[in-house]
Amino acid sequence: MFDKIKRALSTEDDDSEYIEIDLSRETKKSKVIVRPFVLKNFEDVTEILNALREGYTIAVIDIKQLRAKDIIELKRAISKIKKTADALEGSIAGFGENIIIVTPQFADIHRASDRKPDEGVM
Repeated sequence: MFDKIKRALSTEDDDSEYIEIDLSRETKKSKVIVRPFVLKNFEDVTEILNALREGYTIAVIDIKQLRAKDIIELKRAISKIKKTADALEGSIAGFGENIIIVTPQFADIHRASDRKPDEGVM
């Protein structure tokens, strides 16, 4: 598209007085969505996985209700979410006891390192 504009603005002997721009080639700009979810039962995983597969969703999942109800179902749900995050090359991390964050491929989750602070720096 820029080449067309450049040619139109150049001083070549071109008889056309206008530029034809193909609007159908415009790309849709997608925004990242931070979306909260509440995991009440194992079936709620489906909605979370569908949102993650769209590719532009950062999922903030509250697991408190399922954790209180059935820890085995919670482990199954988290395992399924982790497998999908790995397949999509995303990241998953727990924040506190009741929140899990899942990000797509282009977003990373900051994890505290185990390094000791540099000695001698004040």
